[in-house]
Amino acid sequence: MTVTPINQTGSGTRPKAAASESAIDQQLDPTTVAGKYGLSPADLERFGEEMDTIRKRIIAELGEEDAAYIRNVVKAQRGFEIAGRALFYLPPAWPLAVAALSVSKILDNMEIGHNVMHGQYDWMGDPGLNSRMYEWDNVCPGEQWKYSHNYIHHTFTNILGKDRDIGYGVLRMDEDQKWRPYYLGNPVYAFLLMVFFEWGVALHDLEVENIVAGKRSIADNKPLYPGLLRKIRRQALKDYVLFPALTGPLFVPTLLGNATANLVRNIWAFNIIFCGHFPAGVETFTEAESEDESRGHWYFRQLLGSANITGGKLFHLMTGNLSHQIEHHLFPDLPARRYPQVAAEVREICERYGLDYNTGPLGKQLFSVAKKICRLALPGKRDEGPGAPDAARVDTAA
Repeated sequence: MTVTPINQTGSGTRPKAAASESAIDQQLDPTTVAGKYGLSPADLERFGEEMDTIRKRIIAELGEEDAAYIRNVVKAQRGFEIAGRALFYLPPAWPLAVAALSVSKILDNMEIGHNVMHGQYDWMGDPGLNSRMYEWDNVCPGEQWKYSHNYIHHTFTNILGKDRDIGYGVLRMDEDQKWRPYYLGNPVYAFLLMVFFEWGVALHDLEVENIVAGKRSIADNKPLYPGLLRKIRRQALKDYVLFPALTGPLFVPTLLGNATANLVRNIWAFNIIFCGHFPAGVETFTEAESEDESRGHWYFRQLLGSANITGGKLFHLMTGNLSHQIEHHLFPDLPARRYPQVAAEVREICERYGLDYNTGPLGKQLFSVAKKICRLALPGKRDEGPGAPDAARVDTAA
């Protein structure tokens, strides 16, 4: 297709370069995020077309290499799990057992579970890698996660009041969330959410904060309880009863090893996911500015609502390629191993449109997230930008 260069310098200069001549009289409201970047509806349409072109090309290329990749990752994950379970029979090897089991759980949740349940490998026709049948090693039932993550989070990404991943109903993670004294505990809540992250994800759909606020009733959650309790019982029996019992007199060390592996996975997953949406520079959106958005506008919101983490191949594998959170949000149903392949192209397109491409090393992104968590524990609102008006502020906590 023909690409219409908007900012040939790639310098990141926004309004002047981003506004095409033919659409300059159609520029969006400057108080919206798209308006702040100087984009017109026509610009957004072209931006969306460029993203669609990438997506269609990758879909046409999918084949045996992608299938072999995910099958090899599954083999590796099972190998680490078997090694970890076996090493618990050798008490001096306890640290190695925990390390192997931790790697297994991280691979299961990040590169396999998260991506398979996005439907990235449904095209293979393999029942074991189909989004409708896969169940991961996590207390959150896959079916409930697919609703809160695949539908709510990926549809309403970073729309304040709609995307419940902004603060998970517990934290203040945006200046436009109305401050309350409760948020003085923001750093403590974040620490607890990190330690018990799989439980936080499992309870996400219960919307406890909305029950406390009177926006939802306990009865509304009744359909969720059977599946949730069944999954919690299964995970607890496996990690804290069955496998410890199989090691006989080593029951307690094995139980503690399983708990430690779950803790390691929780801490890793929390930090990778929070670096994907909460570093400085990530944009949030109001419900009003996201109404009736075009496909191009949807791509635009996914791009600016996400952030990447730089690193090597092993690092990207262990993050489930969510270190390419931008590409994941642009193309959530493409196999994640393809994200590094298209990242440079996406970044080049962003530069031409004068759009920020938020990326950085893990340490930088983590520091930025931690700083935001602490800063937003205190009162304060956005100084500038689309979220400035008080009317846009949202009370997202009980």
